[in-house]
Order: sequence, then structure tokens, then C-alpha cells
Amino acid sequence: MKKSGLITALVVIAALCGAAFAPVITVRATQGTQAKPAESTSAPVTWSHDIAPLVYQHCTTCHHPGGAGPFSLLTYNDARRWGPQVVTVTQSRFMPPWLPEPGYGDFADVRRLSNHERALIQQWAELGAPEGDPKEAPAPPHYDATWTLGKPDLILKVPRPYTLNAGGTDVFRNFILPYPLKQTHYIRAMEIVPGAPQIVHHANVIIDRTASYRREHPDDWQDGIPGMELLVDSGNRFDPDSHFLFWKPDTPAIVESPGMPWRLDPGNDLILNMHLKPSGKPETLDAQVGLYFTDQPPAKFPMLLQLDRDDALNIPAGDAHFVVEGSLKLPVDVDVLGVYPHAHYLGRDLEGWAMLPDGKKKWLVWIRNWDIDRQSVYRYKEPLFLPKGSVLHMRYTYDNSAGNVHNPNSPPIRVQAGNRSVDEMSHLWVQVLPVNVAPNAPDPRLLLEEAWMRNRLSKSPDDKVGLYNLASALAGEGKFGEAVTIYEQDLKHDPKDSRTLTALGAALEGAGDWKAAETRLRSAIDAHPDACDARFDVANVELRHEELNSAEADFRAQLAQCPEDAEVHAGLGSTLAKEGQNDAAMAEFQRSLILDQNDEAALLGEGELQAGAGQTEQAIATLSKAVSTDSTSTDALEQLARAYAQSGQLGKALDRLRAAVRLKPDDPLLHSAISQVLAASGNLDDAITEQQAALKLLEDDPDGWNNLGVLEARTGKTASAREDFEHALKLQPDHAEAKANLARLQGHD
Repeated sequence: MKKSGLITALVVIAALCGAAFAPVITVRATQGTQAKPAESTSAPVTWSHDIAPLVYQHCTTCHHPGGAGPFSLLTYNDARRWGPQVVTVTQSRFMPPWLPEPGYGDFADVRRLSNHERALIQQWAELGAPEGDPKEAPAPPHYDATWTLGKPDLILKVPRPYTLNAGGTDVFRNFILPYPLKQTHYIRAMEIVPGAPQIVHHANVIIDRTASYRREHPDDWQDGIPGMELLVDSGNRFDPDSHFLFWKPDTPAIVESPGMPWRLDPGNDLILNMHLKPSGKPETLDAQVGLYFTDQPPAKFPMLLQLDRDDALNIPAGDAHFVVEGSLKLPVDVDVLGVYPHAHYLGRDLEGWAMLPDGKKKWLVWIRNWDIDRQSVYRYKEPLFLPKGSVLHMRYTYDNSAGNVHNPNSPPIRVQAGNRSVDEMSHLWVQVLPVNVAPNAPDPRLLLEEAWMRNRLSKSPDDKVGLYNLASALAGEGKFGEAVTIYEQDLKHDPKDSRTLTALGAALEGAGDWKAAETRLRSAIDAHPDACDARFDVANVELRHEELNSAEADFRAQLAQCPEDAEVHAGLGSTLAKEGQNDAAMAEFQRSLILDQNDEAALLGEGELQAGAGQTEQAIATLSKAVSTDSTSTDALEQLARAYAQSGQLGKALDRLRAAVRLKPDDPLLHSAISQVLAASGNLDDAITEQQAALKLLEDDPDGWNNLGVLEARTGKTASAREDFEHALKLQPDHAEAKANLARLQGHD
């Protein structure tokens, strides 16, 4: 969907499914002070002094009453009972679950035991598992009965409990959890309580910005939708799926890094995508998701990139060394925050690295002995900087022989790419944060998206998701003609696809053909009458081209279908304001801001009405909030500058306009506005320079030539002023101000 001139993308969920995950940032339970394991083994190894600190740090996140582990290790008696098994799994490095090789990526929250720690556990068991002095033991961690992080600000529950049969194959189920609030909130942390963790292999949370999946399943969504592959709208902003919102038994809570919360808007859905494994008896799952709010919007905008070679997966039976490789060149500087390598049962050796432009190699991750049941997302201790031009690489080796103990097929059979665990996948997800971005540069995530989608299409030229997302990225970069061509190519797959018709309409308007845009958008409405997106875009086209009666009718029709959409209320408010219905317009802007306190169109509309009513202080406060919400909005900066100028604060007005022109240096109206403020400040020479800069960008502007003539006349440059007025009249013979100014100038001659 495209609202307010912004770009949509499609979110592909299948690529993130089919295995267990751990979140990017892990949360430990509250613990007492931990004693460090003894560095010397001269004293007897005891539970209290040596082993309890290790177990509490590395094991009990799963192994506690009610946890995902099959037994608890919270007490000495628990540990003594299970001691022989603990020794076996730690000596083999099967536990704690940690796959990356040391030295090939400096990761946070490493769960790998050192050789010394493993030796302590073995010695303790060989000594008969002595307890030692209980006073030396650290306090055991406390695990809340339900929520690790305490009571959430909002709890979402599956509409109806789901019963998994006792036997059969794995089940993939998608539970839709509508976001019930009428305001936008930013999420700093999330915790998933699956209800029956013993049958949950993994769970993912997907944000459906437009409730598109629920609309596709109007009659049965409350029972959960079967399947693994989802296609949902990313919404009305360029909002790539940038967070690892996963559940894994050892880490149920996810806390986002400072400055990187994610948002939920009114009308959004969360989709809880769950991989369930029968336990041998019927199990009832009643999952819930806890959300923790922050009032701080995101200041950093990461992005997930994917390298994949599923197209190359065709692994013969018996092949013990089947290799696939992939690469992706980065168009911008980035910091790498985390990686998630993914394969299924045949994966054996998974390598990820980057080649820098100077030829140096930086490792991202290396897993020599892959295990589908112990995989995770791996977050770096410090961001890994990669300059523009670096190339991400993956090299995965698969073992489809009888010697692979994980091989689900006996005897082995040919295996190809697919979503089932018995199929295969070849993915390397890389979370990056663009850095060193120039102030007036396009959103660097659009450049990353373009590079990624072109890479995807190079392997599968007719890939619908690749075509749609490439076109959306190009439109976001202002390359509307190219976007139109690719959207039209995408439509060949399904000429009545409402989503693509809507996006094509937006791109056509961007390319300057608003009548064709309106036609395509009407086609999208015909194809999907109950969708809000196309009707919103039609109304905005009509608003921008002064078809106010039609715009008002379409906004009102959309509100009948989508009454809690903040942007629609703002659009209707803008229409009413243009019609002179200021009180009704203000009511719509305020309704929009109740739903989303940061809606830019509503803030700008309210601020403009306040300024027009002489409420300058209120206008400055409202427009300052718009700027703080989006510091890159030149519209907000310009309107705030005008409010400051209206209040006589010319210095602040000039500062905001200069900030706007740094973001948009080729905007003649901004240069002209700076000229007006400079002139009001008495700085006529600089005002002339700015007005001349505006006219270089927009030579056929009669108002601009008239304004330049006035400035030059005020500085005594009468000959130049006369030429300016005459040029304005040449462009527009009936220009009243230029006629009057020229006559006044001639009267002084």
C-alpha cells in the first residue's frame, strides 16, 4: 500500500520459517551475585563454589520448573540427580546449545563452556557430586511463573485454544492476534508464552501492517490458519522486517537494542507463526504474547538482508559434500549487528563472511557441525563495520549420505528446497544498520532493498516478490518510470492483483501521469472493494489535484470501512481545510492524532490551521512535534519556519529553512522562502542571492522574477529590477503585481 507518498514492500515469511530460532538479544533471569568458578583445581570441586555459578549462567534459562528443558537444575539435588547426563552433554559440547566456531565472529551472550569449565563439571561428577558449603552458593535465579520481564503493558492471546493431535507429522499454524489499541505504540521488548512449550519447536512473530492475512481468511482466522508460507503487506511506510521476533525454548524474551524499538499502529495484526511437533498425546496450546512499551520512537533503522541459494538445492541421495554458494554486494556502508544462518537436517558446514573492497576477509560466522535443533540468531558484541562495496558471501555444505546421523531419510533420497523440515533451505540472514549516510541522501535501506531484489531476480527473473519489492524500492528512490515498468511486468502474473495495481497507480502519479494513476487505482478498488489502500490513494490523488468534492467522498467512504485509520482522518482533514471548513478539518486532525500522536499530515494540518488563526505559540508547538517525529521532513521544517517568522523569530525561521534546504537543495521554493526571511531581516544582498538560486532551479516562475525585481529595486538596482518585472510579464502577461511594480518603477524614472 502507498500512503502519503510512501512506499510499500512485501514481507516474505516462508524464508524465516522451518526451524528453531533464538532472539537477537537475550534476557537472563534475575540472579543473585555469582561466584566465579575456581581457576585452580587444588581444592575439591563442589556444587556451591564451582558448579552452581556455571549452571545458573548457562543452563537454567531452560532447565527450571515450567521451562522448556526436560528437567530442572535449580537446586543441588536436581543437579546431583542429573549429573551423569550433564557430564555427557557438556563433554560432547551438545550443551549448552552454541554452534559457532570460536574466532569466527565475536558474539555476545556466548553459551559455549570453556575447556576449564567442562573439566570442572567432569571432576565434580567423578568426585561424587559433592555439595560443599551451601553458604558459598549464589542465590538461584528467580523465574516468574509467566513473564520473565514482569507484567507486560499489553497481552495478546490467540482467539481460541488449539489442540494438536497426538501423532502425525509436524504442524505449522498461524494465529492472528489483532492489535486492539487505538494509538500507536513503540515496543521495546516482547515475550512469547506458547502455552505448551513441550510441543513448540519454534515461533515467529510477523507484523501484518494492513491486516491483509486476516482479510484473506475472513471466516476461519480465529482458529489459526494452517501453512508455513505467508505473504503480507509491510504497510504504509518503507518498513522492512528488521527485527528478529522469534521464540526459542532457551530465550523466551526479546529486548531490543537502545534506539531500535518497533512500532504497532491501530489496525495492525501480529501473526504468531508456530512450528508444532506432536508429543504422543493430544496437547492444547493457548499462546499469548506480552508487549512492553516505550514512549521513545526509533532513532535507528536496521534492515535484514538475506543471502539464499534455495534455487541451487537439488541434493542427490548419497552425496556427502553438496555445496552451494551465494553473494550480495553492499551499496552503502553498514554496521552488521547480527546474523542468522539457517539450513535443515542435511546441513553440515555453514560459512558466512565478507570480502572488503581492499581484499580483506572478515568472518561473519562459521558453523562446522550444524544442528537444526540448536540454531540461533547470533548478535555481535560490537557492530562489525563493512564499507560500501563489500561483498557478503555464504558457502553451505550438505551431507545427504547415510553417514549423516541427522538425515531424516533412511535410505537417503534426493532432497530439494522446500518449507518442510525434511526439505532443505540455504539462507544467511544478516542484520545491518546503514551508517555514514549523507543528510540529503535517499533512505539507504532502499538502496539495500534494490541490491537485494536485483540479486534475487538474477536467479529467478519472474519472482513476484522480487519484482514487487524492486519496483517499490525504485519508486522510493524517485525512479518512478523504472518502477512503472517493473510493476507492469509483475502484473502479468495476475492482472487483477489489487496490491500491485495500487502500487502501480502511486508510481504513475509520481511519474506525472495522474490520470493514468487514477484509472489504475480505480481498477484496484474494483478488484478488491473492501480494501482501504487503493481508495485512500485515489482520494489523495484527487486532493492533490484539487478535485475536492471527489476526495472528500472517497475519504468518507474509506472511513466507513476503516474508521480507525489515522491517515484517512488526516487526509479528510486536509480536504476539509482546502474547502474552508476549518472547524471540521481541525476535528479530523485531532481524531487522527488520538489514533497516532505522530501522524505527520495531521500535525502539519493542525499547525497550519493554528497559524492561520493567529495561534502562533500553539502552531510552533505542534509543528515542532512534527519535526521531532521526522527530522527529515522538509514540509514540517518549512511550516515551522513560517510559524517562527509569523511570531517575529526570524533567526529560528532561517535556521529551520536552512536545515530543510540541506535535505532538499534543489527545491526552489525553499530557496525563495529563505530569501523572504533574509529580506525581512534586512539582509537584502543575501536575499537576492537566494532568490537567484531559486530561479536557476525554476526559471519559468513569474512570481520568482517579480520577487527578485522587488529586492533589486530596494537595493537601487533599477535596471535589473525593470528586466526582472518585464521577464515576469513575458512569462505571465496578466501578472498584476509585476505590472504594478513595473509602472511604479517607471514612475520614479
